[in-house]
Amino acid sequence: MSFAVSRGLPLVFVMTVVAAISGCGQQPQGHGGMPAFPPAEVTTLTVQPTSYPVAFEYVGQTIGSKDAEVRARVTGIIEQRLYREGSTVKAGQPLFQIDPRPYQAQLAAAEAEIARAQAEKSRAEREAARLKPLAERRAIGQKEADDAQSQAELANASIQAAQAKATEARLNLSYTRVTAPISGVTDRADVSEGSLANANQTLLTKISQLDPIWVAFSISENERLKLSRARDEGKLKLPNGNNGGPGYSVELKLADGSRFPRTGRIDFSDARFNPQTGTSELRATVPNADAALKPGQFVRVVLRGAERPDAIAVPQVAVMEGPQGKFVYVLGKNEKGMDVAQPRPIVAGDWTTVEGRNLWLIESGLKPGDTVIVDGVAKLMPGAPVKLSSGATAPAGTAPPPAPGAKPIAPARSEPAKPAPAEPKK
Repeated sequence: MSFAVSRGLPLVFVMTVVAAISGCGQQPQGHGGMPAFPPAEVTTLTVQPTSYPVAFEYVGQTIGSKDAEVRARVTGIIEQRLYREGSTVKAGQPLFQIDPRPYQAQLAAAEAEIARAQAEKSRAEREAARLKPLAERRAIGQKEADDAQSQAELANASIQAAQAKATEARLNLSYTRVTAPISGVTDRADVSEGSLANANQTLLTKISQLDPIWVAFSISENERLKLSRARDEGKLKLPNGNNGGPGYSVELKLADGSRFPRTGRIDFSDARFNPQTGTSELRATVPNADAALKPGQFVRVVLRGAERPDAIAVPQVAVMEGPQGKFVYVLGKNEKGMDVAQPRPIVAGDWTTVEGRNLWLIESGLKPGDTVIVDGVAKLMPGAPVKLSSGATAPAGTAPPPAPGAKPIAPARSEPAKPAPAEPKK
């Protein structure tokens, strides 16, 4: 570098400026003339195959374990509503009163018909008894005696028909007092006092049984095939609830993200797929004695009980995203025998939570005994030298705290990682 000395500047000043510029450019030189930086301190994890719990999450909706529509069984005017809308009722409790007077009159007419038929029967029996000895002495023809006996039998049949009508009238009269068919929580009344209720048509209200409550959800055909294939290959161990086993444990997450305090079990799995949606329906039964869950709520259904046997997992902070996909840094050696960070492409599968730590389950890319860098990965470059911090090797399956500025790849169901604060400019 050359400098032109101006005639107007002292030579001493020019030499001072040149020395200052030369001093600012002096830095320790590394390989290839690049500045050499101290190795980054990292924490490592030696991966080993372990069985990890796996959870599956779906969207579900609550429905009453019993839903009954209360309809009028006889036609009449609604005189009175006997329950409070939205209250809990017991089976057999009166709900509505329909005007009973027309049916009381029908019952009285049926009972009068019974009395008339009984009187006719008595007359026919007396007539048959009177003619029978006359026929035996041949005082009258046998036909007259037989006709009298037939009249007595017809009178007896008339009594039975009248009794049947009376039973029907009595039943219709009882239907004027509408009672709850099941125990549960009532809906609003669909009709008011003074309205006409038509037999077997008019819907009066609905009742839902909430304890236990059902949660219906669906699983796609692709996911079911994927689970079956993983089970057949020995990569996934599913709970066997069909042969008397415990089956899946069902947890519910409410709309606000809170966890429902009680767990349930799957009690129905449809063997067919819906051709319109390509899904198969499942149903879980959950205790709900306090009626905290209401029919129609949308919830997140979490199935627990499955395991991934002999699986390799790494903390989520160790998984990075590159142009070619996900990768991790493993501990290697360079030609000088120094510890360096080597990128290793991986295929990440499901994620799991163990003792509050989020882990990625690795499908391929890592083998038992590999040493994965789990802390300080955001500061690394491929082939960069590293320095193991004190206590640098973490037990397999643990998740150390993330380094400042790290940007791990978080699963879609977890909260995104917050970016590290920018360093102040010098």
